[in-house]
Amino acid sequence: MKKYLLLIISAGLFLHSQAQNRVELESGRPDAIVDLSTKSGTDLVQGKWKYSDASIISTPFHEAGPDRKPSGPVNSTHDIVPKAGMQNFDDSSWETLDPSSLDARRGSGKLSFNWYRFKFTVPDKIGSLSTAHSTVFFEIVVDDYAEVWVNGVLNKSIGQSGNSVISGFNSRNRILLSTDAYAGQIFQLAILGINGPLSDLPDNYIWIRSATLDFYSTFPHAPSYEAIANTVERLDPSLDEIISPETKMERLANGFQFTEGPVWNKDGFLLFSDPNTNAIYSLNNSGDVHVFRTKSGYTGTDIGEYSQPGSNGLAFDREGRLTICEHGNHRVTRLEKNGTLTVLADNYNGKRLNSPNDLVYRSDGTLYFTDPPYGLPKAFNDSRKELAFSGVYSIKDGKIKLLSTALNGPNGIVFSPDEKYLYVSNWDITAIASTKIILRFEVNADGTLSNEKEFFNMNAEQGEIALDGLKADSKGNIYASGPGGVWIISEKGKLLGKIKGPELPANMAWGDADGKSLYLTARTGVYKIRLEVPGRLNP
Repeated sequence: MKKYLLLIISAGLFLHSQAQNRVELESGRPDAIVDLSTKSGTDLVQGKWKYSDASIISTPFHEAGPDRKPSGPVNSTHDIVPKAGMQNFDDSSWETLDPSSLDARRGSGKLSFNWYRFKFTVPDKIGSLSTAHSTVFFEIVVDDYAEVWVNGVLNKSIGQSGNSVISGFNSRNRILLSTDAYAGQIFQLAILGINGPLSDLPDNYIWIRSATLDFYSTFPHAPSYEAIANTVERLDPSLDEIISPETKMERLANGFQFTEGPVWNKDGFLLFSDPNTNAIYSLNNSGDVHVFRTKSGYTGTDIGEYSQPGSNGLAFDREGRLTICEHGNHRVTRLEKNGTLTVLADNYNGKRLNSPNDLVYRSDGTLYFTDPPYGLPKAFNDSRKELAFSGVYSIKDGKIKLLSTALNGPNGIVFSPDEKYLYVSNWDITAIASTKIILRFEVNADGTLSNEKEFFNMNAEQGEIALDGLKADSKGNIYASGPGGVWIISEKGKLLGKIKGPELPANMAWGDADGKSLYLTARTGVYKIRLEVPGRLNP
């Protein structure tokens, strides 16, 4: 147990260090800096600073009800006004600030808040730098804390430290505004200044230490956010329509124990599991890593016996709620928007599930998941294993249904784009034959499965035996984490080629706004490769 705890602590400290290094070094030297505390800098971007004190007011609200939402009796609490982060907020009556006065002490001291609003336009050029397709960061240091709204949105995620939310005492907020800026593009920034620390209120005021716009001709990368050598084995000419010959893989983050279960959040960041460290992490476009959820799969006292007690597969439902396969807890859960967990399934016919591995939503909201015993300390021979089989299940309207026991080690799972077929990969460490195969099922109107067929067989492949995550693109091609890399297979079952990186990927997720980025969770790192064909982001 002590060994495991030390492992968790050391991993956490390492990742914290990695994240801090990314914050400090993620961009290197910009190609142009616009100092927004000077008139010349503000004029260059046609900017204007506006200011207002904020007030703490009494307001009616509700006590928490049985549903843990504000549905109980009316109470009295407090709020901050004005709500100046909103899009199209009217600040015409506010004080216009001389940029050189940003370091003037403002607010009322002690427990106090204020607002700075800054609107600017991207110019054609900054010195010799053309701003077309440039990357723009806004960076501000407010004494003592700050939150930053961009065009009416406060982007935030659980576990986030910095960027748009409070980053730390007198530390900087650095926000990525655009990776493809253009002349004439307008940004409206709203910064809430906060006096602090809140539990030890100081005898001073709120002021801006620095504020800049940093422009880069290309998207800046941290030392660990870099283009790396990758090998694309092209076995069919049609692969060029999927992966451009010039495409490079990028390493986005490293230092993990075993990355798994990636899923793209529509707010613009990646979530992924590390079942070994029992955590879910978030990774944003600036390369910052944060712990999204600790104890993501298990809190039992025997956790030291597990190699992978934590969460594995992750997916979002139609309402944007995160669904989690929890190894150690033998269950599938859903993280509600109020932070509570709902158990969707933890048993079948009264017997505990094995260790749910991967999952996918059908467009009608039905959840499908695989349940091999590989998350248990001794897998098939573990005394905690209660079911005599490994199943493929569905959950609809709160009811779990066993769909198939055809695979001894069901793992990755994905629908065809039209949802006529469900593909399930098999990694059966107990079998002599049929170890590495992908089955294809027909999906009936009621969501059940029929007419199972072997779609692809990798048993002849030498090397590491794992056959893990599956994904499908919009053309029906199947992407399988197999021996040596990602196997790309046509919907007809023809191997088109393989993506081979520095580490063997366990799973994949489509990401970015256009769905053309394939994010790979591969052992100690997270990688990304841009494709020409998109995949489905969410059900």
